[in-house]
Amino acid sequence: MTFELLLVLAAGLFSIGLFGALSQQSIVMIMMGIELMIGGIIVVAADFWHFLAPTGSGQVVIVAAVVAMAVEMAMGFAVTTAIYRVRQVDMTDMAEDLKG
Repeated sequence: MTFELLLVLAAGLFSIGLFGALSQQSIVMIMMGIELMIGGIIVVAADFWHFLAPTGSGQVVIVAAVVAMAVEMAMGFAVTTAIYRVRQVDMTDMAEDLKG
């Protein structure tokens, strides 16, 4: 794959994620959109590291970012599940009373 093609892929991932995060009201769908945006950023970072500095050190950072993304998503789902179990809230409009 070429540098430009990977940048287009990353831009597509980021754009779909941005649309999903801004257009949805479900907390889970917003989190999925944010994860797509982070995935696009990781693709750009891997693309730059592969084509500009083709050493193995960039791979370690990319793997660490993917692991951090997975942990962040698991924690987000855990918090969302806990909020839903306590207050039956699954939409952002209904979560306004959680301010405190």
